[in-house]
Amino acid sequence: MTMRQEALDLLRRIGDAEDDAIDLAGAALSLALLDHPVPDLAPYQAHLARMCADLASLVDAGGVEELTDRIAAIRRVLVDQHGYAGDSETYEDLQNANLIRVIDRKRGLPVALGILMMHLARSQGWEICGLSFPGHFLIRMDLDGQRLILDPFEGGSICEPHTLRELLKQTAGLEAELSPEHYAPVSNREVLLRLQNNLKLRHLSTDQPAKALEVVEVMLLFAPDHIGLWRESGLLNAHAGKLSAAIAAFEHFMELAQQRGASQALMQQTATLLQQLRSRLN
Repeated sequence: MTMRQEALDLLRRIGDAEDDAIDLAGAALSLALLDHPVPDLAPYQAHLARMCADLASLVDAGGVEELTDRIAAIRRVLVDQHGYAGDSETYEDLQNANLIRVIDRKRGLPVALGILMMHLARSQGWEICGLSFPGHFLIRMDLDGQRLILDPFEGGSICEPHTLRELLKQTAGLEAELSPEHYAPVSNREVLLRLQNNLKLRHLSTDQPAKALEVVEVMLLFAPDHIGLWRESGLLNAHAGKLSAAIAAFEHFMELAQQRGASQALMQQTATLLQQLRSRLN
């Protein structure tokens, strides 16, 4: 079995797995391999293990009882010892969403750096999660009732309320205001979807729908129940002239939509698209 086949197989297994069983960093490496083939993932896995060992050494030395101490320890390993930082100079570079290249370059998007921070924290059994904050991936660490929101792009800096308001207005518009949904935790699967969504949007913005379709198809491997992806698959396949694949994707969307009580307007639009595609196929 080739490295690519192994990566695809892992992603399919993730699609069937419980969310808590997902190894975020391991899954992100498999996703990265599909876009940036390397002979072996072992050096990257060893790098992750080495960072976890560095964090364990700090913990063993003591002085990390408080939540802020834990955050400082992660920052010391990721930023001070290994040199990771947000890539503000070439933010739109696709390499910033590819964990292999992020490890190579020590630069990345908020979500890629967030995955590394989450991997480190979880290696110590610390409570950490991604948040649904729009436009800029943030994480939250918890300890004994205390919660702090961190910005992975800024080395895990603690986000105060005024910082969050400013960040929201930068990403969602000046009229946007903070609401509880912005602090809602997201699942491991949703973190991976957010990572890949960066690639999909970059491809669409550069008029590469075929590349975007490839990303969506990979996303469906590890998130086969994500209803919106099936509709996107239908639209992109239809755009590519792959009528049978588009019909199959739209049909699966309709099946899921009926089960979950999706918007009637959206279902009607999709039904119309299905009818048009079937007439073209015949």
